Order: sequence, then structure tokens, then C-alpha cells
Amino acid sequence: KDRNMKTHLVCPHCNSTNRVSTDQLQAELSCGNCHKPLFDKHPSSLNAAGLAAQIAKSEVPVVVDFWAPWCGPCRMMAPEYEKACAMLEPHARFVKVDTEAHQEVGAQHNIRSIPTLAIFKGGKEVSRISGARSASDLAKWIQPLIAN
Repeated sequence: KDRNMKTHLVCPHCNSTNRVSTDQLQAELSCGNCHKPLFDKHPSSLNAAGLAAQIAKSEVPVVVDFWAPWCGPCRMMAPEYEKACAMLEPHARFVKVDTEAHQEVGAQHNIRSIPTLAIFKGGKEVSRISGARSASDLAKWIQPLIAN
């Protein structure tokens, strides 16, 4: 296995693209621009620009939870989404988009019900599920998309 493989990770704080050695993915990585952690085992809350940067530039799968504060199932699933994030980072980026605060993002991604989860790889949506899920269900859904 090539130890010098590089991957692009987008900082969830400042949207800068960081080039990182794949053999360093398990290390505690900080953004070269803002020096904040690239991964902290918690989903990042993003706005439209942050989500667009993650989808366009990140070379790890981006798992998006489209939710709203008034949605009961969304709030019930939040701790499970946190657990899945802690299990699968840094092999996937976990983010949340509040569709109430960022309605244009919900419209752009054709979100019809919440919670809706989508996985983006290589700038394209590759999978989508709706409804609250457990951490283990989320992991089973996401893991096959990390592997290839």
C-alpha cells in the first residue's frame, strides 16, 4: 500500500482544503489555515457555502443530516448520528444542515421530508435515506460507501 497517498479534507470551520497523507488520517489533524481540528468526533453544522465546499472538494464521503429544530424525529436521532460520527470519522465527514435556517439548501437538494440523510462522494449524491435511524443502522448504510 502506498504510504504517500494524499487525500483532500475540507475544514468544517473555514472551508479551506487541506492535503493530508492517508496514513495520517488517524492522527489528530488541524487545518493549515485556521488551525482548528479537521475532525472532532462531532458532526459539523454547516451553511450553504460550507456544504457546497465539502461536497465539491472533500475526498472522503460527506454524510449530511438535513434536519430542523422543530422536528421530533430529528432531535431523537441526533445522539445516534453523533455516535455514528464518532465510530466512522475520519473515513467520512459528518455534517448537519438546519433546513429551517438554510431553506435554500433544502430546496437545492430536493429535501421533501426530514430527517433526510444523504451521502456525497466525488461531488455527487450517491445514497439517500429518510427517517430517524440508530447509530448501527447508519454505520451499516455508510460503511460500504467508505470502503470503495
